[in-house]
Amino acid sequence: MKNIILTNSSEIVTCSGFKMKKGSAMNDVALVKDASIVIEDGIIKDIISNNDLENKYDLKAYELIDCSGKSILPGFIDSHTHFIFGGYRADEFSWRLRGDSYMSIMERGGGIANSVNSTKTATVNELVNLGKKRLDSMVTFGVTTVEGKSGYGLEKDVEIKQLEVMKKLQGMHSVDIISTFLGAHSVPKKYKSNPEEFIDYLIDNVLDEVVDKNLAEFCDIFCEKNVFSVEESRKLLLKAKEKGLKLKIHADEIVQLGGAELAAEVGATSADHLLQASDKGIKLMAENDVVSTLLPCTAYSLKEDFARGRYMIDNGCAVALATDFNPGSCFCESIPLVISLATLKMNMTIEETITALTINAAAALGRADKIGSIDIGKEADIVIHEFPSYNFIPYHIGVSTVEKVIKKGKLIYDKNWLKIL
Repeated sequence: MKNIILTNSSEIVTCSGFKMKKGSAMNDVALVKDASIVIEDGIIKDIISNNDLENKYDLKAYELIDCSGKSILPGFIDSHTHFIFGGYRADEFSWRLRGDSYMSIMERGGGIANSVNSTKTATVNELVNLGKKRLDSMVTFGVTTVEGKSGYGLEKDVEIKQLEVMKKLQGMHSVDIISTFLGAHSVPKKYKSNPEEFIDYLIDNVLDEVVDKNLAEFCDIFCEKNVFSVEESRKLLLKAKEKGLKLKIHADEIVQLGGAELAAEVGATSADHLLQASDKGIKLMAENDVVSTLLPCTAYSLKEDFARGRYMIDNGCAVALATDFNPGSCFCESIPLVISLATLKMNMTIEETITALTINAAAALGRADKIGSIDIGKEADIVIHEFPSYNFIPYHIGVSTVEKVIKKGKLIYDKNWLKIL
């Protein structure tokens, strides 16, 4: 691996830190002006003034990347996606445009059940090729680490297949993939009258194989009215925790069910969605260091009110942002759209938004000690933006400002590689 130096940047948005940033601390992006970054063996070795660089380092020993007039940020982390799936649901999107609700589509056999059927029939190679294509797209938006969930199987073999596809992609693609077991994504038809029986099926027949084969780091569940109750969710999550998995929860998306409170109770790493989270739930998440992962593109796609990001930050939460890329409620991997919605519709500052996509997103994946900021000793996951200030990122509304992406010290994307004929 070549050692490189990113030279002459106008600014480095380090987002410095090794743990989540809560409340007002989210506005501190630890900006360093007119500096260079020294990378050796894929690790950040130094952050040094442009003027001092030549005095300290033999530049001939490094590959130099000139960042004059550029802003440098940590790689973005998409901490909530469902990017391994077969088939699409464009017809359901058109139904929603006519006024059908997401839950009403689910109740008549659409929604997650539709994707389950398509994922079941897709081959491993088909899913790998689709996954690679989607990861390639994410890189162009500056994503260097992504979380991926199963959940389009709802039976052992297909859930395992999704997780094995992600494990295979982890060895093939530059982007790091952190896998989550979401077997409890929906209630299969045969268990509709007794969802707890399905929870027991997952505990008795699937969890051990997921753990034994090291296929997932997290366990998640869709805790929602007419899906899985708080009690059912608690049962699965505690069993998963007992087996060594960390926890996430799809919480309080459609109705205020108490998912945020449950996340705090069971020690979840993050609670996600949270459109209807209660004041009490928000307080408990802040007190118990549960990252509040908000998914504004999903609310936008479903034409729902956005989660109360401003309130959460003002009340001491660590807020992360993610795309929720999936085939149904949010067929979107656009980080620029996430940024636009967070700043323009959720009243988050650009500094809070950057923190939410970097160090706090890393914390939502249990990785804040290794990635999510530009700190000496961390992995060199870095994005070079084409403008001199991070303020251009939301200003160029809905358009990616990413010029180059570096993953573990290796240049994996350069906008200038694209040739338009």
